[in-house]
Amino acid sequence: MKSVLVTGATGFIGSRLVSALVEKKYSVSTLVRDGKHTEIKTDEIIGDLTDSSLNFEGKDFDCVFHLASHTPLEKNSKVLENVNLNGTKNLFEAINGKTKSIIYVSGLGVFGDPGEKIIDESSPRNPNTKFVKIRLDAEKYLGKKCQDNGIDFSVVYFGDVYGSKGWFYDILVKRLQKKSFRLPGGGKYFKGFVHVDDAVGSMIAIMEKQTFGESFIVADSTPALFRDFVNFTADELGVKHPGNVPAFLAKAVLESDLVKLLTTSMKVSNKKISKIYSFKYPSYKEGIPKIISELKEKHP
Repeated sequence: MKSVLVTGATGFIGSRLVSALVEKKYSVSTLVRDGKHTEIKTDEIIGDLTDSSLNFEGKDFDCVFHLASHTPLEKNSKVLENVNLNGTKNLFEAINGKTKSIIYVSGLGVFGDPGEKIIDESSPRNPNTKFVKIRLDAEKYLGKKCQDNGIDFSVVYFGDVYGSKGWFYDILVKRLQKKSFRLPGGGKYFKGFVHVDDAVGSMIAIMEKQTFGESFIVADSTPALFRDFVNFTADELGVKHPGNVPAFLAKAVLESDLVKLLTTSMKVSNKKISKIYSFKYPSYKEGIPKIISELKEKHP
């Protein structure tokens, strides 16, 4: 039985990853902050990434999945740096010598604004927000440290992960139902979407197939206009299509980095990850109906 550690285990993607690993009979440890608990039983290790004395005494892992981070909703750059960069450094110091491999989770924002170019893993990293620059610094730090210490390392760049929790439910579904959602910039930009089950399945495939020393773009095979994604969701919910809001007005309400990440057009290729993982939901048109069905069961 392989032993794994998951950071960010109480989050949207992390909680689904934990459930999938437990279902596959892995021995799962989770790093959780004091007062937090995972949805299903794991070996919970109480700790905080920002604590330089973080340790995993008596523990050894075959693989560490590092998902914990603040999101672009956090406006304080010092907080972002403390958690996303310094927290990653603290984590490495705590697990160095205690794990064989690390899988680091990031996002497509590392590629900046590629215009109409189709992005793959060979494309240059050119982040244009403070949030993503910090995430890329953390990735580079981990990559160098792993190389120096003989630890296998891979990076996953997720597209926009949607599911019955997280931004899709809290920001999109709820607001569509309340008729308060507006499309920044009219939604006329392409995005790479990925169902949370495919996000989780991809990470596990990387570990199980030992495809380390690599980076992987994880998004479904159909880049789509954000407007079309939102309108399809509205149709599945049986509500009206939302109106538009100029991007500059959206920035007045949301963090500007978040709006920039949201409204940057991004077309990606998933050929590389598709060689080791078969997507359950090749496009949002297969994934969204499943999620809306789950939500209707939870929130009748």
